[in-house]
Amino acid sequence: MSWLTDRFRETRTGGTGPLQIMYGIDGRAELEEEILEHFEGYRASYPVRIGNGAATQLQLDIYGELIDSVYLFNKYATPISHDSWMDLTRVIEWICENWDQADEGIWEVRGGRQHFTYSRLMSWVALERAIRIATARGLPAAHREWRAARDKIYHEIVSKGWHEERQAFVQHYDTDVLDASVLMMPLVKFIAPTDPRWLSTLDAMGEELVSDSLVYRYNVEATPDGLEGEEGTFSICTFWYVEALALAGRLDEAQLAFEKMLTYANHLGLYAEQIGLTGEALGNFPQAFTHLALISSGHYLDRRLGTGGR
Repeated sequence: MSWLTDRFRETRTGGTGPLQIMYGIDGRAELEEEILEHFEGYRASYPVRIGNGAATQLQLDIYGELIDSVYLFNKYATPISHDSWMDLTRVIEWICENWDQADEGIWEVRGGRQHFTYSRLMSWVALERAIRIATARGLPAAHREWRAARDKIYHEIVSKGWHEERQAFVQHYDTDVLDASVLMMPLVKFIAPTDPRWLSTLDAMGEELVSDSLVYRYNVEATPDGLEGEEGTFSICTFWYVEALALAGRLDEAQLAFEKMLTYANHLGLYAEQIGLTGEALGNFPQAFTHLALISSGHYLDRRLGTGGR
């Protein structure tokens, strides 16, 4: 677990939030973004950029993803060391003080920071998993403060992330726009997969974000993300949708969506970030995050179908 210590030491607090250091393939830490005007991009997908404008963004969701991974590692692989736990507690302390900031979120939007529901969700995950580790191992922890922050996030998501008129959890607190990232809610055990609020959210997504079983991450016309042009369906979101359907007991729909997605892999079984309108691979290729969601949804769906879950 020395990697956790190393990453924490490369994370420093400043101003409104932490700066997660990102490196170029040649080791550079300065990744100033530049548009290459003389390239039109793959199939005219202009603009072509080098560098990474997201390198300086605040993305609060990463802490939940990190600590959930540590939780699983500690539970199923090797118990984490004292030094790693001490480093982790400092990350948790930072989250307790900063979870309520607006950020750019998982999709690295360029339209300004918002109070994204997914970012709040993953901040809840960070605290909830840390509490689990501490409780199971008897490790030193500020239990009262951690639980208070966790519960405050929970109540805020339920009250502000829920849109009463839409009967759905939405992208951020000041909108009625849906976002496929909230499909993670039952997957991370924030909400019961058959909770009435969740089922109505799932139905709303099915009506608005799903096209022939494939899932768009959000309506690009309804939310200003700072990017131009159209985009395809997001492969990771479709696999999240499969798992959410399966968790809700809608196995026929889940199996149909999963099997349709299998037809969009290339001859090596690999997926790109997105699937275009005519079935072409778009965006990052291959995208590891997509394949992790494929494995997770496939494993859960297979288990449900193979144990009489139908």
